[in-house]
Amino acid sequence: MAKEKITIQDIADALGISRNTASKALNGSNNIPEETRNKVIKKAIELKYKQFALMDSSTLLSKNSGNIALLTANLPNTSHFGSRLISGLEKHISSQGYNLSFHIVRDIDQKSLTLPNNFDAANVDGIICIELFDLNYSNLVMSLGIPTIFVDCAANICYPKFKADLLLMENQHSTYQLTKKLIENGYSSFGFIGDYSHCLSFNERWLGFNRALIEAGIPLELSQCIVGDDSLFFRSDWIEDRLQKITTLPSAFVCVNDFIAVNMMKALKNMNLSIPKDVAICGFDNGPESDIVEPPLTSVHIYSYEMGIKAAEMLLSRINNPDQPYQVSHMFTEPIIRDSTPLISR
Repeated sequence: MAKEKITIQDIADALGISRNTASKALNGSNNIPEETRNKVIKKAIELKYKQFALMDSSTLLSKNSGNIALLTANLPNTSHFGSRLISGLEKHISSQGYNLSFHIVRDIDQKSLTLPNNFDAANVDGIICIELFDLNYSNLVMSLGIPTIFVDCAANICYPKFKADLLLMENQHSTYQLTKKLIENGYSSFGFIGDYSHCLSFNERWLGFNRALIEAGIPLELSQCIVGDDSLFFRSDWIEDRLQKITTLPSAFVCVNDFIAVNMMKALKNMNLSIPKDVAICGFDNGPESDIVEPPLTSVHIYSYEMGIKAAEMLLSRINNPDQPYQVSHMFTEPIIRDSTPLISR
C-alpha cells in the first residue's frame, strides 16, 4: 500500500543525504549548493511533498538552467553608475534562478558586426545591453530574436523600429529643472558641455537644457558650448584648449555628466578661474567624485541599484511573455544642489 504522507526523511533517503541537508535545501538556506538544492526540490516534486505536489519539475529545471547575457562595450568601473546597476540586476535575476554572464563587445566586433567569442546565442535566455551605443550593432543584437533590454542606447534610435525594451534614467526633466533653477536664481548665460550624440541619455539632457533656455527666452550660444567627439572629453588639456577659445565665458556650465564636469573644473582652475565665483558648474550622475571635489559638485542622482532591479524585472517579463508590446521606461532622478552652484536654493 502506498505511503499516505511523504516526509523530509523520505526525500533524504531517496537521495542518500541527511535529513538536515534536505530540510535546509527546502527552506532556502544559503549554505546549500545550488546543485543539491535543485536535486532536493526536484525529488520533492516527484514525491509530491506538501506544497511541491502542484509544481512541475520540467518548469523548475528550465528556470534554474537559465542564463542572462550582459553585453557591454565598456564594463563599468566602481565609480560609474552602471556598477551598482549591475549589482541590483545580478541579485534579482539570481533570486529567480538565472545566471549572469559577461561579454565585452570590442571595437573590432562593432565594426565587423560580430558577436563576442564567448557568446553562444543557443544558451542565452535573455540579453541586457549596457554602454552599447552603436545602432547597427544594436540591430544585430535585436535580430537574434532573444528577449533583450537596453539600458540607454544609441541617440539616433527610432522607437517604432526598436525591437527591444529600453530602460533609461530620467534625463530631460531633471536637466531642465536644474537649468531652470539656475535661471531663476540669476544666472543669465549658459554653456553645455558634452557630446549630445553619444547616447540617448546625453541627447535627452541636451533637450532639457535647451527647453529651459527657450522658455526663459535665453538664446543658445553655441560659441559658449563645448560639444563634439566624446572621446576628447577624457583629456582635460583638450577641454582647456577649447575653453581658451571662448571669448566670453557664460555664467554657468551644464555638463552632461560628472566625469566631464570634474575635468572642466580642473581646466578652469588651471586658467586661474574660480568656481563658482567666475563660473558655476553642474554635472549629472552624482558619482563618488561629485562630493569630494572642491567645491562639491551640483549633480543629478541616479538610482542605479534600483534601475538594475527594474531592468531585471523588465527582461524576465519579456522572457515569460515575449509577445507583449515593447516598453520604454524612465526611472526618476533627483537634482542634488552643492557649492559649485551657490545661488540655487537647496
